[in-house]
Amino acid sequence: MNAERGEDRSGGSSTGPGLADMEAQKDGKERGPDRVTLKKEIGLLSACTIIIGNIIGSGIFISPKGVLEHSGSVGLALVVWLLGGCIAALGSLCYAELGVTIPKSGGDYSYVTEIFGGLMGFLLLWSAVLIMYPTTLAVIALTFSSYVLQPVFPNCVPPYMATRMLSATCLLLLTWVNCSSVRMATRIQDVFTVGKLMALGLIIVVGLVQICNGNYEALTPQVAFSLDRTPSVGQIALAFLQASFAFSGWNFLNYVTEEVVEPRRNLPRAIYISIPLVTFVYTLTNIAYFSSMSPEELLSSNAVAVTFGEKLLGVFSVIMPISVALSTFGGINGYLFTSSRLCFSGAREGHLPSLLAMIHYKNCTPIPALLVCCIATIVILCIGETHNLINYVSFINYLSYGVTIAGLLYYRWKKPNLFRPIKVNLLVPVCYLMFWALLLGFSLYSEPVVCGVGLVIMLTGVPVYFLGVHWKEKPRCIYKFIEKATFVGQRLCFVVFPQIDPIETTSPSEWTEQPPGRRASSANS
Repeated sequence: MNAERGEDRSGGSSTGPGLADMEAQKDGKERGPDRVTLKKEIGLLSACTIIIGNIIGSGIFISPKGVLEHSGSVGLALVVWLLGGCIAALGSLCYAELGVTIPKSGGDYSYVTEIFGGLMGFLLLWSAVLIMYPTTLAVIALTFSSYVLQPVFPNCVPPYMATRMLSATCLLLLTWVNCSSVRMATRIQDVFTVGKLMALGLIIVVGLVQICNGNYEALTPQVAFSLDRTPSVGQIALAFLQASFAFSGWNFLNYVTEEVVEPRRNLPRAIYISIPLVTFVYTLTNIAYFSSMSPEELLSSNAVAVTFGEKLLGVFSVIMPISVALSTFGGINGYLFTSSRLCFSGAREGHLPSLLAMIHYKNCTPIPALLVCCIATIVILCIGETHNLINYVSFINYLSYGVTIAGLLYYRWKKPNLFRPIKVNLLVPVCYLMFWALLLGFSLYSEPVVCGVGLVIMLTGVPVYFLGVHWKEKPRCIYKFIEKATFVGQRLCFVVFPQIDPIETTSPSEWTEQPPGRRASSANS
């Protein structure tokens, strides 16, 4: 890891003028004033589809079973889904303030690094890059493969190697797309997000038809809130955890802030549009499920949407597994797009090898970061124990939300005069943190081993930070090796350090009432 990269952040390279640099200069002469930098190609529509596309994965097609099982009644399950959306909305409002106050890509990592310092930020980055995002990507890719291969193997579980090979092929394809063009990647995200909403719209329409035909007994208050057993506080907490899984991804636009057109305007707008829309769609989808399936049928199903389709769509029931497959395919694209920017941001701060902070001199895409995300995910696929790993890192992921939003309160106290284009009411982060602390405490109580292993995984980053980042007087041979490896990486990937506007690298801690230069004008527009 490169701890001495002050010159790199302004676009310099410690490895000297490599082939990629010379080609970039030559190409720059041909193209005129174009700059090698991350392009702002994410408009409001694409910003919305990034949020919606990352939230709507396989969760809504599968999670309703878990929510109903732990809540104990149809009515309480619907309340959990509504409140789950409200909690996600509270968290996203806090991230909207952080996103326009600290307008850097990298999401939680960038905010925690800015507020609490390098070590805290590095621990989040370490657990995310090492386990969290590769494992999540692997699980989504395996879900995609299972649904694609299910029609080929209708009477048995798809072969182990077949699912792995198809998952790896999907990852390689989407990595190539993301390496080739930001615009192409966002267009794929737009198309597949619309496809997801159309699939859920079909479920909702069929459910409403069922209700209009009088099939709503399970939704009447006397039936919906009838309890065979009274759920404990622990069971309700588990129901909320299941719902929160289906809402995860609401913070992903913050990972690509620097590529959003007019982020101070479009980032909060995208959040305000996307979270209520997803909550509305999720609630109506669950109402549709309950209008057509008894609680017993829903609890006995491993894929609720598929069972729903088989019961009501007849020969068109094949639409449901295809919809789940397409939904997860779009989810893979969204996770690759956003997680690669986390690697890019970490390298730019000097917390990861500097090669990962480079972009292709023509396509302006972070190819090294994308390749690292792809390779790490394929390694997890080869290991095979994805579900155990994701149990460990889910705790870390949830922990990072609370730490980041607690940082918002601390930053309000630490920097009271900092320019904030958006300033949410203090009740918003306080209410979120109260709910977060309740679920976190229950998780620690009910699954201490899983949470403990998750913390150990995170804390293994402490010695790595002090050896790789904090220790600046390393032997010269280490720096020579890093320089040679970086140079080879540049030649292979044709990448250079992006040219960064000095305004963009100004630390928010240096701002007072107005940010410098262009930021002030963009805030007033």
